[in-house]
Amino acid sequence: MSRSAPPPALDPADQAGIERFADMLWLEHGLAPNSLASYRSDLALLARWLRARGGGLDQAGVAELKGYLAWRCELALRKGAERRAFSARSQARFITVCRRYYGWLVREHLRGDDPAAHLEMPRLGRALPKTLGMQDVDRLLAAPDEGEALGLRDRAMLELMYASGLRVSELVKLRRDELNLEHGVVRLVGKGGRERMVPMGEPAMEAVRRWLRQGRPEFVTAQSADWVFLSRRGAAMTRQNFWALIKRHAVAASIGARLSPHTLRHAFATHLLERGADLRAVQTLLGHADLSTTQIYTHVARARLKQLHAQHHPRA
Repeated sequence: MSRSAPPPALDPADQAGIERFADMLWLEHGLAPNSLASYRSDLALLARWLRARGGGLDQAGVAELKGYLAWRCELALRKGAERRAFSARSQARFITVCRRYYGWLVREHLRGDDPAAHLEMPRLGRALPKTLGMQDVDRLLAAPDEGEALGLRDRAMLELMYASGLRVSELVKLRRDELNLEHGVVRLVGKGGRERMVPMGEPAMEAVRRWLRQGRPEFVTAQSADWVFLSRRGAAMTRQNFWALIKRHAVAASIGARLSPHTLRHAFATHLLERGADLRAVQTLLGHADLSTTQIYTHVARARLKQLHAQHHPRA
C-alpha cells in the first residue's frame, strides 16, 4: 500500500471480527481503552494489507503473516516520504496481537490452526525508563508560578505524581472522592480494575490543598465538579494538557533531558528503590500486576548508582 493512495476500506467481515475480539479483551482481561485502540489499529492494518492481496484476516496463513512482517520491515528501512517507523518493539507488539487474535479464533472454533504460533519474536534490548535525579526533580517541582491559579494546579499535579507514582491517566482523571487529604492517601482503580491505596506525603498534600482552596474555585463548573484537576476552560484535564505543562516547566527549570508524561512516575519508583524500598512494595504502589514489570526499575536504580559512583568515588 502506498501512502500516496488512500488505504482500502476495512472489510465488514474483518471489522466485525476485530470488534468481537476487542469486546472479549475488555470483558475478560479489562484492557484499557488505549491498549484496545492499539490492538484494533494493528489488526486493521493487517486486514487491509491482506484484502489488497485477495485474502482475509481470519483466513491468513503463516506465509501471509510472515509476508506482512517482511513488508513492515521493508517500510522501516526506506527513506523519504514512504518511511514508516516499524521498529523491533513495534514488530514484537504486532506478533503479540496476532498470537492473541488467532489463539482466540482457535478457542472459539472459528479456525483449526494458529498461524501466529509460528512467528518468532524479534530480540529486544531492555529499554530503561527515562528518569530524573533528585536535583532535577526539585527544580521541576519548583518551576510553576504559585502566584497564579494555574501555577497552583501545575505544582499540585507534579507533586502528586512524584509523591504517589500515579499514571498520567490516573492523575488527570482523579476525582474528588478518590482523594483523602485527612489520611493522606489516594484511592485508585488502575489497569484491569485493580484498586490500590497510595500515600501522598505532606508536600503533595499541601500543594493539593492550596490548589483546591485558592485555585480550583476559579475554574470549576457544574459539569466538572467531580474532577480534582481542571483546565483553564473548566474541563477535566487530558493527557495532552499534562504533557504540554510538564514540557513547559522542564524548559523553565533548564532540564535538558527529554521528558515523557510518565517521567515523574519513573522517578518515584527509581528513587524509592535507591533508598532501599522493597520491590514488592513498589509493585503495589505502582499498581503493576506482574513483578517483572516493576523489576526494570532495579536496572534503572543500578545504572544510576553506577553513575554516581563513577562521578564521586575517589577510586572509580
